[in-house]
Amino acid sequence: MAAHRKAGRRPLGGSTARTAASFALAGAATATGLGGTAHAEPPLSPAQVRARVDALYQQAEVATEKYNGAKEKADTAEKHLDSLRDEAARRTERLNDTRDTLGSLAAAQYREGGIDPAVRLVLSADPDRFLEGAAVAERAGSRQAAAVSRVRGQLRGIEQLRGTARVELSALKSRQAELRRHRRTVNGKLGEARRLLSGLTDGQRARLGDGGAGRASRDTGRGPVPSATATATAPNARAAAAVAYAYEKLGSPYVWGATGPDAFDCSGLSQAAYRSAGVSLPRTTYAQIGAGRRVSRSELAPGDLVFFYSGISHVGIYVGGGRMIHAPNPSAPVRLAPVDEMPFAGATRVT
Repeated sequence: MAAHRKAGRRPLGGSTARTAASFALAGAATATGLGGTAHAEPPLSPAQVRARVDALYQQAEVATEKYNGAKEKADTAEKHLDSLRDEAARRTERLNDTRDTLGSLAAAQYREGGIDPAVRLVLSADPDRFLEGAAVAERAGSRQAAAVSRVRGQLRGIEQLRGTARVELSALKSRQAELRRHRRTVNGKLGEARRLLSGLTDGQRARLGDGGAGRASRDTGRGPVPSATATATAPNARAAAAVAYAYEKLGSPYVWGATGPDAFDCSGLSQAAYRSAGVSLPRTTYAQIGAGRRVSRSELAPGDLVFFYSGISHVGIYVGGGRMIHAPNPSAPVRLAPVDEMPFAGATRVT
């Protein structure tokens, strides 16, 4: 039977052990990526970085416009809430005045009470004067009843105001939570873009500044006067004033959520430009596109607002010659750029 037993395993030693250990380490390195490049993500080329950064900037701009819209609604809700609170305070003050009047009437009635009016008439040295006084007291009683009615009405009105204020406060808190969500989204997208850009050399970053969502002409100097052609062909004085304002802001930094006077996001620039011309535009791109008469690309004139991407997430101010002034993204200041550098979505002539 002993002849059929399997030979016991002998411990590895010498070159055999070293060979086995080498194979084991090689396998581990292959499996985990240690000491090799089997699972390492290859570095992105500058072109790939540019494509990803462009996509992140566009996503950030979509979130920025949502943030702007939520902020506009939150600001409106806050103003309405303040107005309700002010009105409630005014009504409460009037209520207190009415209560004081009611209290004075009640106190006077209490002081004069206790004697039956008929007995008082008998005992009175001057019945005619007493009868006149009784008529005054009756009128005072009517005033007291009216005062009570006013108090009840004022209490109901104040409670209605407080109920409306509670609804407004709930809406405001919801808007504020929405603002925080959009802010986190924007900061996350911009942070990822910064991380990608930090992996490039200075030269690569400089070349990247001329591409992507920031692809634009090099005309970034601040303050040149718009050409006579641009102002002459603007459809009205307001459009000409908006174009002039945009030219003055060339070189201003892009800051998301900013509406000037020293920094802008895209819709903040168009809003500020027309505000300088006495025109109030909505805050967001998707509201601004409806703030005037829609025009075709072939009809563009200086001052028209030009919009880009299917979600209407970017806007510029057309200045003529196929160019616009816009606030591209955090990597590029307010600048001149060709209209055809981004997917065209439509145009509006502000009226």
